Amino acid sequence: MGEFELIRNFFAAAPCAQGGEGVALGIGDDCALLAVPPGEQLAISTDTLVAGVHFADPCDPFLLGQRSLAVAVSDLAAMGATPVAFTLALTLPTVTTDWLQAYARGLNLMAQRCGVALVGGDTTRGPLSLTMTVFGRVPGGLALTRSGAQPGDLLCVGGELGNAAGALPLVLGQRAAEASIAEPLLAHYWSPQPQLALGQALRRKATSALDISDGLLADCGHIALASNVGLQVELDRVPLSTALVQLLGLPAAQRAALSGGDDYVLAFTLPSVELPALLANGWPIHVIGHVVNGQGVTLLDADGQDITPQTRGYQHFRETP
Repeated sequence: MGEFELIRNFFAAAPCAQGGEGVALGIGDDCALLAVPPGEQLAISTDTLVAGVHFADPCDPFLLGQRSLAVAVSDLAAMGATPVAFTLALTLPTVTTDWLQAYARGLNLMAQRCGVALVGGDTTRGPLSLTMTVFGRVPGGLALTRSGAQPGDLLCVGGELGNAAGALPLVLGQRAAEASIAEPLLAHYWSPQPQLALGQALRRKATSALDISDGLLADCGHIALASNVGLQVELDRVPLSTALVQLLGLPAAQRAALSGGDDYVLAFTLPSVELPALLANGWPIHVIGHVVNGQGVTLLDADGQDITPQTRGYQHFRETP
């Protein structure tokens, strides 16, 4: 099967590739054309997932299709953007019809959940990897960034943390658990739900934001650096799921939440005056600390003592002594 036949058979015919609001021209030409309404800006982000690094190989291609798009769309949520379109660059060692059909089904399911259209991409031969570029729109000047946190702001997250890190030994077959524990953790790993609506609700309210991909402490460090402030995280206020604690026990569950990564939950800073209305509207916001004068991220125990661990999250190119 040739490259163009592959694209036609498995991707161009998918419901998510039939255009939509903001897509003037989709798959089939040298470029896609996107239409951004007057007064709005285009938000763009690219994510690459590599077999054996970002996901187990082999794995269920249907689940991989969901995960590969969700982790990219989560970047749009972090900016408060509305999804418009995405492209897929797919590198395959071989062309396997069953694998491609299952992957395309998972990809389409997540695309429809997120309201984002497939508008192009590329295919080539090589070690399995997937590169997504996502496009969203946001009103001019209202995009959430990492650089606006102010001393006195609350440090918040949009949900429970550590579930994907807890699922990893289940994904790798290193341990087993009963369904009531395993299923919610595996669902979070394979099918994270980008917090798009929350990101949009935080426009004009949050002073900074990002999505947690490499671990809470590591990613909060990006806000601290960009905003030139310090962040204090209170360990006992970090939200954990019952399934995670049941699987790992409390200390290990806390470590997974702090540095495990792959949560794709929003972390953001918020003036305290904005919190009551957001909670009243039902947003899943957990206050886990504060913004202070200073630099970096500090983890505090129940007595306010500094217990910041040396390892704070995942790094692709960690330097070794």
